[in-house]
Amino acid sequence: MTKQDLIERIAETMKIRHDRAVSKTDVASLLDALGAVATERLKAGDDVPLPGLGKLAVKAKAARTGRNPKTGEAIQIPAKRVPDFSPAKALKDALA
Repeated sequence: MTKQDLIERIAETMKIRHDRAVSKTDVASLLDALGAVATERLKAGDDVPLPGLGKLAVKAKAARTGRNPKTGEAIQIPAKRVPDFSPAKALKDALA
């Protein structure tokens, strides 16, 4: 699914399920704003709830030793923070 497909599906769903016409431009703006807010809050170390979907959080990965696949040489991989998604129970149940 592309971003454009997602925008179209959300606009259609709003019209059908919520009896409210929302323009594709408004949906695209909302998705862009959601991405900006989520990035900002994750940088600050906060969790970002996505109702009905799950929760975005920041997970710390420790430094470790890895291998260069070409040479087999050991390399140090630094510690970093990565986004982590925890699905909601309702989403897990819907896919079971």
